Amino acid sequence: MAVAAETTPIDATASAQIGARVRALREAMDLSLRDLAERSGVSAPMLSQVERGETSPTLAVAARIAGGLELRLSQLLRLDEGGSVTVVRGGERRKGPGAGRGHRYELLTPPLPGLRAEVSVHSLAAGAQTGGPGDPPMHEPGSRETAVVQAGEVALVCDGERHRLREGDAVTFDADLPHHFENPGPERATLLAVVSAGLRRS
Repeated sequence: MAVAAETTPIDATASAQIGARVRALREAMDLSLRDLAERSGVSAPMLSQVERGETSPTLAVAARIAGGLELRLSQLLRLDEGGSVTVVRGGERRKGPGAGRGHRYELLTPPLPGLRAEVSVHSLAAGAQTGGPGDPPMHEPGSRETAVVQAGEVALVCDGERHRLREGDAVTFDADLPHHFENPGPERATLLAVVSAGLRRS
């Protein structure tokens, strides 16, 4: 029975949705059809047909495509998701490690499969900076980050250059370069950061 299930094509409606999702995820990861073919073991022509909804992949093929996109099959098929809208309540935010060095942060986005952007809010005590033990690692190649200062004053040090930012200022930069934020002021500072992971640079 398991073998039969693996060779059963996914129905046409689901196949069209999967095709569009595969293409969106592939492009978000900056992968060509050939790249995904090498990662998944599914031929580029087959991937192209799946993306255009011209063929219905079997569960086994869909599982290989999911693996190439670093997802589980259930994630590719969106079986893990509870709907098109996900609310993260104020008390449900995922918190970073302790604030021993004066830096606290919380993730505002849910841990959904295939999510290519992450929103977080950061709080820096006077004299504190990001990039300490327990902070998120350097972002993947091609990442971009936009930060908005919500209160106080911060300095962004990116690739050796220092940029002073005041309340209301926003900055966008290549987040795969060495960088950190500092609070040079006497009061606590907060900033909102949005990281778009692995997108093409224009």
